[in-house]
Amino acid sequence: MRSWTFAKGHGTLNDFVLLVDRHGLLDPDEDDVRWLCDRRAGIGGDGLLRAVKAEHVPSWEGDGSLWFMDYRNADGSVAEMCGNGIRVFARHLLDSGLADGPEVQVATRSGLRTVAAQPDGRLRVSMGPVRTTPDAVQVSAPVAGERRSWPATAVDVGNPHAVVLLGAPATPDVLDALDLSAAPSWVPADHFPSGVNVEFVTVLGERHLRMRVHERGSGETLSCGTGTVAVAAAHAARVGAGSGTWRVDVRGGTVEVELADGEAWMTGPAELVAHGEVVLPDRRTAA
Repeated sequence: MRSWTFAKGHGTLNDFVLLVDRHGLLDPDEDDVRWLCDRRAGIGGDGLLRAVKAEHVPSWEGDGSLWFMDYRNADGSVAEMCGNGIRVFARHLLDSGLADGPEVQVATRSGLRTVAAQPDGRLRVSMGPVRTTPDAVQVSAPVAGERRSWPATAVDVGNPHAVVLLGAPATPDVLDALDLSAAPSWVPADHFPSGVNVEFVTVLGERHLRMRVHERGSGETLSCGTGTVAVAAAHAARVGAGSGTWRVDVRGGTVEVELADGEAWMTGPAELVAHGEVVLPDRRTAA
């Protein structure tokens, strides 16, 4: 029997199971992650955040004393980065006394990120460089029973995104009518060989955007932190705005994205809602 201590938290309703595994001893496999994230059989979440000291991560070449955010999608697949997740990750470290504030440096598969607690309770994350390629792919998805296609901007935020800028007028109707129960398709398919997060965006005002997202490995989620950065960067490239602050509304709330000199910062809430012990099912053994 395996009994693990866990926490549960969310950032704009993008929710996660958190494990503290300082010495890298838990080693959750894909089945463990899927079970933990299952909303009926397990705890439930869009992904798993495992806090492990970076010295126990062979691929990390930096400071081994840092906390490494090992992020897994709900289907058990490994992901490079999670913008909402890193805020929840930092909140847990700060609230548990595992890190000193107000700034926390976090090692990720996308590199070093700094998370700073703000006076209003939100957290501000340095998201690193953002690269956009307009009209890199054509994305297709059903709208009110009819499959439609749009050009999409490829955005690299340390993980891959395809951003569809729906434009005006009447885009809220299209955004609401999208069927994201299955992953959108894209061509050329080999542009994102490891899959992609797909965002659909409508413009509500100057530097005010609203989006929906289908995350690879998790399905449609109520928010995607790196996705909010991607849509702000795609919109900035479209309108020729090199820097500034964008408000991005997601189904689970609102975040702010700052862009300047090819870099991005994201500010938003992070809440912890539960702590406990979970008993995992026995691992299957090969026949």
